[in-house]
Amino acid sequence: MKLLRYGPLGQEKPGVLDADGAIRDLSSVVPDISGETLTPEGLAKLGALDLATLPVVEGNPRIGACVGEVGKFICIGLNYSDHAAETGAEVPKEPVIFNKWTSAICGPNDDVEMPRDATKLDWEVELGVVIGKPGRYIDQSEAMDHVAGYCVINDVSERAFQLERGGTWDKGKGCDTFGPMGPWLVTTDEAPAHGAMRLWLEVDGHRYQDGTTATMVFDVPTIIAYLSRFMSLQPGDVISTGTPPGVGLGQTPPKFLSVGQVMRLGIDGLGEQTQRVVEARA
Repeated sequence: MKLLRYGPLGQEKPGVLDADGAIRDLSSVVPDISGETLTPEGLAKLGALDLATLPVVEGNPRIGACVGEVGKFICIGLNYSDHAAETGAEVPKEPVIFNKWTSAICGPNDDVEMPRDATKLDWEVELGVVIGKPGRYIDQSEAMDHVAGYCVINDVSERAFQLERGGTWDKGKGCDTFGPMGPWLVTTDEAPAHGAMRLWLEVDGHRYQDGTTATMVFDVPTIIAYLSRFMSLQPGDVISTGTPPGVGLGQTPPKFLSVGQVMRLGIDGLGEQTQRVVEARA
């Protein structure tokens, strides 16, 4: 299934994409694409539906983030060996963990805001993993049982905030609108194999990133098992698993985003996003 959320910001409704590409309204079935809806039992309930009996959503509504009420937005840094090389960093021996605040989450085609005092706004297309089955101390061999599905994430970053202002990376990663998510949550039965997904990103039509999850340092099962040693994972938690090479910081010389530029990105089988960079709102 391709699950989604549509409607005005803060008023999104749950939906599902049918075989013809039409949005079907799930409001009469579940309250949101979140929490219990994403458990194995919740997904089985949705999978048993006859989508033809659900109302078609007319028009061209705004698409929101594909997961609502996200509990934790966990990110993995330097998780592609070729991306680590372009930034001059060593390939990590263990997964590098940082967080995006849930207030960073926005729809896949919403504007991305240039924060006040920002000078080095950057892009990162990433595979998002959505947890469905809760767990702690998860064995790597059972890790995929805990995955509800996958989505596209743009790990928007302000490199000066991240790397030049002291402290942890989080302040350069969690600004409002720095977490476009979606358009869909694609359940594991319909998604491509997690180790063979192609990721790409363009700025103003120029392709900067064109990679594959095959070059991940730590694959999805390894990441889930590792994270579960330090925290419980719960339905609706989202893990952003790192980016392939081609970020602005890695260009020679480095290139960063300006107001008015447009990012377009996607993962084959998981959909596409488009964001325009705008000035930060008050």
